Amino acid sequence: MKQRINILISLLALVLVVLFVMQLYLVKTTYDYKVAQFRIEVKEKLSKITNDYSDVDSTLFHKKDFLYKELAENYLIDKNYRSQVKKQLLENHFRKQLTERLQKEFDKEFPNHEIDFAIILNKFVIYNNVKKVDTLFAEKPFIENKMYGNLASLDDAFLIRNYVGTTSSNGLKSNYKLLTEDSLYVSVKNWELIVLKRMSLILILAFASILTLIIIFVITIKSLIKQKKISDIKTDFINNITHELKTPLTTLSVSTKILERKEVKENEMLYNQLIQTINRQNERLQSLIDQVMNNSLGFEEIELNKEKIKANEFIKTIIADFKMAHPFIGIQTDFHQETQLNLDAFHLTTAITNVLENAVKYGAKTIFISTHLQDNEFKISIKDDGIGIAKNKHSLLFDKFYRVEQGNIHNAKGLGLGLYYVDQIIKAHKGTIKLVSDLGKGTQFILSIPS
Repeated sequence: MKQRINILISLLALVLVVLFVMQLYLVKTTYDYKVAQFRIEVKEKLSKITNDYSDVDSTLFHKKDFLYKELAENYLIDKNYRSQVKKQLLENHFRKQLTERLQKEFDKEFPNHEIDFAIILNKFVIYNNVKKVDTLFAEKPFIENKMYGNLASLDDAFLIRNYVGTTSSNGLKSNYKLLTEDSLYVSVKNWELIVLKRMSLILILAFASILTLIIIFVITIKSLIKQKKISDIKTDFINNITHELKTPLTTLSVSTKILERKEVKENEMLYNQLIQTINRQNERLQSLIDQVMNNSLGFEEIELNKEKIKANEFIKTIIADFKMAHPFIGIQTDFHQETQLNLDAFHLTTAITNVLENAVKYGAKTIFISTHLQDNEFKISIKDDGIGIAKNKHSLLFDKFYRVEQGNIHNAKGLGLGLYYVDQIIKAHKGTIKLVSDLGKGTQFILSIPS
């Protein structure tokens, strides 16, 4: 049973992990899709603005075009001018104007987003006399090659478009074609947050589904463990009560057979002894049945016959009866002022006796009993020097049919109803039980009853 439950728990855990990984994969895929969708949206809108700089500002466009021609012609006149071309392209005098103009257009198109951009120079190639190719400048996109814009880094930016421009001249002095290429990079501030907001419903559903799966998993595991515990307790109870019933039944069976003998019938003394034995075993059977029937009641089902009783005097009577049954157990007491309580003497006597009997079962040689009144509650402390109870067993101690075990063996006889009954009687009196114990350090029960 235990092995099957462990295998089932392992399979459930594996299924949960697989579902969790699948959910993460779906969320990641959706996130990537939303990022791509967002970038396409930005790209389409900004591409329309920057498709041709003349659409933004024709004056600036002509200035830029004129600068390109000027630099190309200066180079054709003086080849040593090559080192100045890149420098003058990146330090163009209309840089600030074009940046401000483009920024204004971007802000108009995306009023709710903060956008930084950069136009990076990639190529500056001259085709001299349509035959000779002279590449003055050709590099991968670097932020250091920024001609316009306010972007500080390309790390978090994405490409909007590559713009290739051509200029030609068929003059007397020179016949050339100029090819230039620049790239527009954009960074949208907090774009990750924007994407996450767009997929907020998916994230909520994913989180809710994972949380639901975890809760179901935990509930299932708890149910399995509880079922295993109940199964073990029932098996133990059946084995234990079977053992308890075998002795009186065997005795009854043997006694009945002996009674059938003629010599026994003629021996009055032996006959009477056997009759007494049968009566005792019959009473024992009845007692076992009554114990199961009465002690298994919940506190809501117990009917109390309450009466005014002097608490300390009442407990002294219980102790006196207990001493007669267990003369070798030392009893020490410390009673404070007498308190009158409204309680059921019969049930409470049985409950306190059960605690005392339990102490004896688990090795107590001395029991210390004290009472005191605190915060309108009458507290009865019963402390013993027995073997104690491990802390991990405390939560099980008052369960129906549960008995403390040593190793995997129950050494003490009983049906596991005694402390359950104590708990139910104290609850029926609107009281509480506190347990203080550890293995090898004895046990203390504190019964609190409202005064």
